[in-house]
Amino acid sequence: MFFDFAFYLPFLVLALVVLGASIRILREYERGVVFTLGRFTGVKGPGLILLVPYIQQMVRVDLRVAVLDVPSQDVISRDNVSVKVNAIIFYRVVEPAKAVVQVQNFHQATSELAQTTLRSVLGKHELDELLAERDKMNADIQEILDQQTDAWGIKVANVEIKHIDLGEGMVRVMARQAEAERERRAKIINAEGEEQAARKLLEAARILGGAPEAMQLRYLSTLATIGMQNSSTIVFPFPTEFAQWLSRLQPAGARPGDQTNSTHSG
Repeated sequence: MFFDFAFYLPFLVLALVVLGASIRILREYERGVVFTLGRFTGVKGPGLILLVPYIQQMVRVDLRVAVLDVPSQDVISRDNVSVKVNAIIFYRVVEPAKAVVQVQNFHQATSELAQTTLRSVLGKHELDELLAERDKMNADIQEILDQQTDAWGIKVANVEIKHIDLGEGMVRVMARQAEAERERRAKIINAEGEEQAARKLLEAARILGGAPEAMQLRYLSTLATIGMQNSSTIVFPFPTEFAQWLSRLQPAGARPGDQTNSTHSG
């Protein structure tokens, strides 16, 4: 009996080895690109996969979104300003067969393509556009990458520019420019306020000029306002037009001094 077991033991070990070489288990987010004698024969998974040992080979491909941190790139903008730009790219494999057959290493290929595309796209814009229109830059880079990686079975989901580093000298120049811009806006606002005030004064002068009585009332209002202040003596010229206006308010046949004299006599 022992002799029989020892005789079949090598065959049992060989069967286990062959069975282990033919069984693959793929997770939900994995796919297997199968080659039979070197030829592509299909994509399998997820779950349990059976392969013919030594005849079929399988390459695992992860379908989850991958995050690619693009190294900092030296970019010269259209207005000849040198900046360092760092970006991050989110992509995933949508066609495992193309990702394995069409390109040797799709991770490295996508990284190199992202670096060159980043320099090419940002170099077409001025510095102000790079700083103010970052969303537009992201969309342009994503569109170009998505088109070029489509042949590799790659879908670029999103592109985000992380940092735009400026030189110390350029930072000082931009600070002075921002300060000058704020001063310009302040002067414009002040000039607009003076213009509006002048228009209102002109309008008020036209109204008062058309009604002399309104001018006299304004005169009295000014006297009352000044009288409420802590002043010792205030001397105002008495306009003759005001005296004429008061005389028109007196009853017919009365003199301007009659009411005053009657008050003193009482």
